[in-house]
Amino acid sequence: MSISTSPDKLPSAEEILEPSPAALLRRRAFRHYGFIIGGSVLAVIVLMALLAPLIAPFDPYDQELTRRFIPPVWHEKGTWTHVFGTDGYGRDYLSRTIYGSQVSLLIGLAAMLISGVIGTTMGVLAGYFGGRVDMVISFFITNRLAMPAILVALAVVAIIGSSMTVVIWTLGLLIWDRFAVVMRSTTQQIRNLDYVAAAEAAGCSVLRLLLTEIMPNVFNALIVVASLEVAHAVLLEAALSFLGLGVQPPTPSWGLMVAEGKGHMYFKPWVISIPGFAIFALVLSINLMGDGIRDITAPENRN
Repeated sequence: MSISTSPDKLPSAEEILEPSPAALLRRRAFRHYGFIIGGSVLAVIVLMALLAPLIAPFDPYDQELTRRFIPPVWHEKGTWTHVFGTDGYGRDYLSRTIYGSQVSLLIGLAAMLISGVIGTTMGVLAGYFGGRVDMVISFFITNRLAMPAILVALAVVAIIGSSMTVVIWTLGLLIWDRFAVVMRSTTQQIRNLDYVAAAEAAGCSVLRLLLTEIMPNVFNALIVVASLEVAHAVLLEAALSFLGLGVQPPTPSWGLMVAEGKGHMYFKPWVISIPGFAIFALVLSINLMGDGIRDITAPENRN
């Protein structure tokens, strides 16, 4: 890059110093509105979950039948003592909503990690080795795709019994297929590129080649799939809890709160709208965050 040295035109700072990769990444992040909105909402929910014991005004398990179905503060009969009102057992709805974020995030992240390890490993191995390895793994993927996740989860939880641990492992062992399909396809595209052939010619071991050449270049796709699967796990947990086969009472779960309030939804709509909006906000923020990270880190957007 040539820089003019004439006295009447001094070089600008941009001409002297090239922006660092971190600066370019920050610039793209601050220009991506979906990433900013999703990240802000998700950060609020994560902080709410981490600080739940400090910010929750009441014990989420504390029942008081004399204060049943107090309406939220925006209702004409509402009170600031119970900002989100109370449920049919007199439990503070704001406190249960705050603690419910812990359950949703824990199950979503744990299930995503379990499914991510399984699906990514299978997909990368199938895409890299091909042949019989690809045939065997594709057989397992096809069989998994033939089984509806929610029906299998319902059957497994009904047989084994419902608890948070069972729900996490059941979902983690059921939603790995998207990781496997995407990683297999992406690895097949990367497998024949020049830098992979150069690493093989240089004598890199298979493990080193997979970790240093393949995995960094499938990271963008992995981030998107991981965000989708966290949101998927949150929705599946809410569905299982709504059907009575997920997190069991009195644990504050958003899906369970919807199930407990469905009988009063016509006359006390806040018992469903509050946890329903919380689920919507969490799922939407995760998807926006994942799409934003994909766009920001994509090689074609690095300018």
